[in-house]
Amino acid sequence: MQYKTETRSSLSYNKMNNMNVFPSETLARIESMAAENAVVIFSLSTCCMCHAVKRLFRGLGVSPAVHELDLHPHGVDIHRALIRLLGCSSGGASTSPGALPVVFIGGKMVGAMERVMASHINGSLVPLLKDAGALWL
Repeated sequence: MQYKTETRSSLSYNKMNNMNVFPSETLARIESMAAENAVVIFSLSTCCMCHAVKRLFRGLGVSPAVHELDLHPHGVDIHRALIRLLGCSSGGASTSPGALPVVFIGGKMVGAMERVMASHINGSLVPLLKDAGALWL
């Protein structure tokens, strides 16, 4: 099998034998949603890790756009696409939080919880937020 990686703005996705691994309209939807605000969080309303990330950003004075995928009409497809973009594997993507939350800053995917927390701890999160226009301090 021949794999080809294409880049679409800040999102990377794989094509295999000219067949999309997931529909391009899902990627376009994610790109559009990720670009609507300086900070965008894809979340599940019942996920404790998602809640912790939302609290972190609000505690820093950031007002993120939050998309609760369990309440979104295309949430299952978006969740599956995000899991693939992160390179994760989750058997029950429709029922398990998997790799959520997924955070975009300035339209670029930062990653899931561990990447956001690592950026916060090492001091690189605040400069990212300032560059994206989410913080003015």
